[in-house]
Amino acid sequence: MASSLLGDLNFFSAYASTAATLMLLRTLINDVVPSPIRSAIYSFFDRIIDHFLSRFVTRQDSVVTIVVDEEIGMTRNEIFDAAETYLRPIINPNTKRLKAAKTVKQLGINLNMEKGEEVFDSFKGIELKWQFCVKGQEEGDNDNSGASNQNSEKRFELSFNSAQKQTVVDEYLPFVLSKSKEMKAKARPVKLYTRDNGFDEVEDGENCGWYWGCINLDHPATFEKLAMDRELKQSIMEDLDMFVRRKDYYRKVGKAWKRGYLLYGPPGTGKSTLIAAIANYLKFDVFDLELSSVYDNRELRRLLLYTKSKSIIVIEDIDCNSNLHDRTQSDDEPITDIYADTKVTLSGVLNFIDGMWSTCGDERIFIFTTNHKEKLDPALLRPGRMDMHIHLGYCTPHAFDVLVGNYLGDIGEHKLVPEIKEMIKEVEITPAEVAEHLMRHIEVDIALQGVMDLMEQKKKEKELAEEKKVDLEKEEGATMEVKKKKKKKKNMNKVEPDREEGTIMEVEKKRTMNFLAKLVKNGVLTKSKKC
Repeated sequence: MASSLLGDLNFFSAYASTAATLMLLRTLINDVVPSPIRSAIYSFFDRIIDHFLSRFVTRQDSVVTIVVDEEIGMTRNEIFDAAETYLRPIINPNTKRLKAAKTVKQLGINLNMEKGEEVFDSFKGIELKWQFCVKGQEEGDNDNSGASNQNSEKRFELSFNSAQKQTVVDEYLPFVLSKSKEMKAKARPVKLYTRDNGFDEVEDGENCGWYWGCINLDHPATFEKLAMDRELKQSIMEDLDMFVRRKDYYRKVGKAWKRGYLLYGPPGTGKSTLIAAIANYLKFDVFDLELSSVYDNRELRRLLLYTKSKSIIVIEDIDCNSNLHDRTQSDDEPITDIYADTKVTLSGVLNFIDGMWSTCGDERIFIFTTNHKEKLDPALLRPGRMDMHIHLGYCTPHAFDVLVGNYLGDIGEHKLVPEIKEMIKEVEITPAEVAEHLMRHIEVDIALQGVMDLMEQKKKEKELAEEKKVDLEKEEGATMEVKKKKKKKKNMNKVEPDREEGTIMEVEKKRTMNFLAKLVKNGVLTKSKKC
């Protein structure tokens, strides 16, 4: 009792001394400092006093502490992991001790709190204090990762005013969970999954069984670097943004939360690069599925079950499977079917992307690529399966500007650029061909001249092809004319023998009649016999 009373006296003594000092400062400020500056100083001191009162004057019994242990039995505590991630960016710069960590697959260095360190946070006007504690650790030993500390228990202690307990539990902690997920998603590298790769441990604890192996997708493609029309690029980004934020809408209308894209066009127009850019834009993992490695429809369905939400499922060069060709057309040309050994059918693929089994995950994107859209069966292309058909064509003037910026940087107004742009409108050249020539030389003049020479070569080839086409048409026209003449002559020759044959028959008939008349006249035949 005596010690408690002594503590209260010391507190009020300190408070009185502080108040007296502040009053003295107020008097000096009123006498010396001008009025506008004096108002700013008063406002500053008011904030200091409020902070002092909220931190030290609040009674101890009005503070509540929530303990967040690292583990719950044998499992990790999700709130502990979320708090560890959430607190990293708001750690006080003046903190004296921090832990630094980075694994091989992580993109950056993670800084975490050490034992006894505190972090202050605010949420909707509520002041909160986080403290990292380690129970069972020797005093003065701050190494939490050694063998001697395997029995230590780590935890966070969250302290705040008891009047705000309901808000902290119902709003603040869920906010910490959701914010940490966003931060993890941004820091987490995009994964590329394939069937032909051995299983690789995934750091976030998620895996797709032994059906899929994965590596980090370190492709640097972004929409800013894509060599394609500005309007098409913008429409794709808007469609993706609308898709990822319409979870409730898809559920409301009774549709699976998925989207299908068909990328078609000549080889070298950037179909694979666009897929990588979409993955980096959305932070979605990519599942690269080769139908040649799938035995039948049943295995295809099993592979779908082992994919994850927030993923892109890619089937490239789908036109190479003859089972998926248009059933209403007959191909006269022999088809090299690289999927000849697979029993995957059109029905199996349709159920894969749009059947009951396609609803076993959310926020999925299906992307098919092809060089020959016209060969695919219409059932594969209808909305609901391939919702957006994206044609990636030959290089355009805008695409050329993007490529120059990517490979040569800012070159200003170069004299060859307008000429190249004009020639691009006349010839068919893929972005891959242009990029290859831009990469050959560091010198801007030499690189652009190489592209110019390529354009002129393409233009000559086009002119020769057109001349050859004209000559071929003329040759075909002359051949048809010869065939017509031969046919006409043949018909005329057929008519002449018919006329001759008619004349001969008339002559023979007359001879026969004259012969019979002579026989009657000589009495050899009578008229009745003749008849």
